[in-house]
Amino acid sequence: MYFAALLARTEDGWEASDTELDDVETLSDLADLAREASPDEDTVLVLIEQEGAWFGVVRVDGEDDPRIYVSDASAAARSSYGEILLTDELLGREPGDDDPDLDALDLDGTEDGEPEPADADEDVVAGVSAEAVPHGPVGDPGLLDDLGIDAKELRALDGDAVNSIADALGAADVLEAVR
Repeated sequence: MYFAALLARTEDGWEASDTELDDVETLSDLADLAREASPDEDTVLVLIEQEGAWFGVVRVDGEDDPRIYVSDASAAARSSYGEILLTDELLGREPGDDDPDLDALDLDGTEDGEPEPADADEDVVAGVSAEAVPHGPVGDPGLLDDLGIDAKELRALDGDAVNSIADALGAADVLEAVR
């Protein structure tokens, strides 16, 4: 079960809205959605959580590039919403690094439709090799420093992280209203 919400900082405090991510396919789409939530180019946080498995925070400040933090990249990689956040740049790889090198492939006949061994997909997570996705947090743990949540606190969050973040920001009531 997923929960996603937008928290937009305004001069009157935080405004929350739940959001559907079904039409969001890329980080750029997600950033555009966040920017629409704040016509004054104020800070907008996109909070995404999958029941205790992982959470992600995307911070959009006006037209600046989004800043991202994901609590557990390997868990997020198994999620369609997590895949949106796990960009090549965030994972520290060049675009296309997860594409197989055709010269290195061992063409053993399974490419002709023969079934692969049952354990053949254990090293692949959401179409990306597992070694390309680190276990644990990735991204910018300091993206909420100026809002009162330092990197150490953010990395220590687990379980109901979205509510903990909203509480620390003073936005727990507005987030609860949309939950």
